[in-house]
Amino acid sequence: MTTAVICLVALLASALTLFSGFGLGTLLLPAFAVFFPVELAVAMTAVVHFANNLFKLALVGRHANRGVVLRFGLPAVVAAFAGAWLLGRLAHWPPWLAYEFAGRQLAVTPVKTVVGVLLLCFTVAEALPGAKTPAFDTRWLPLGGVLSGFFGGLSGNQGALRSVFLVRCGLTKEAFIGTGVVIACLVDCTRLGLYMHNLADAAGRMNYPLLAAATGAAFVGAYGGSRWLGKTTMAGIQRLVAGLLLLVGLGLAAGVL
Repeated sequence: MTTAVICLVALLASALTLFSGFGLGTLLLPAFAVFFPVELAVAMTAVVHFANNLFKLALVGRHANRGVVLRFGLPAVVAAFAGAWLLGRLAHWPPWLAYEFAGRQLAVTPVKTVVGVLLLCFTVAEALPGAKTPAFDTRWLPLGGVLSGFFGGLSGNQGALRSVFLVRCGLTKEAFIGTGVVIACLVDCTRLGLYMHNLADAAGRMNYPLLAAATGAAFVGAYGGSRWLGKTTMAGIQRLVAGLLLLVGLGLAAGVL
């Protein structure tokens, strides 16, 4: 039962995140957390997430826009460290609201509320008339990278914030997906360096057969998604991103994510 649930989540989330640029960790972490302690669930999610990003890099990385990767991705990586540092400072801030739902203890924290509201504002902006034409001037790419990386490091939802900007850069669907994957790999490489101590502590307690099965399921999802790439449109991807931003924003603001 455990293997079936986690593999199904990994497969579906991986296919989804290929197009949206985010979603795998958001969905997979709660699935792992149902069956394992939270600290172990975080470590196992990180392993599957990184392996899947490397697999996606092999599938679609060649479509990445190098200029956007350099001008947006590198500032994002640097700013993510600043966001993660500030998160450590704010970690002890008490939640604004704590409650129980479906047997889970949930908390509405200041940081997640701010990021959730930001995502909801971006979603509303995407739905406004005239929002379908790219409006993000390329000269603002470094600033977009800094904002994405900083708030991503602060909240852990860097993929969602990255997609907010990249989807407005006028990229083709292939370039949008490939660029997001390359930047995601850069971010994963840097933050895994910070997580190495936690991963080493969790190594002896990981369920490796389950981890291998989940990683394989994520590969299948990513490969299946890549086969559908030619049948999608950039407008469809924009609608998918907007819908997922709405869900993630509401989840963060409500303390569910």
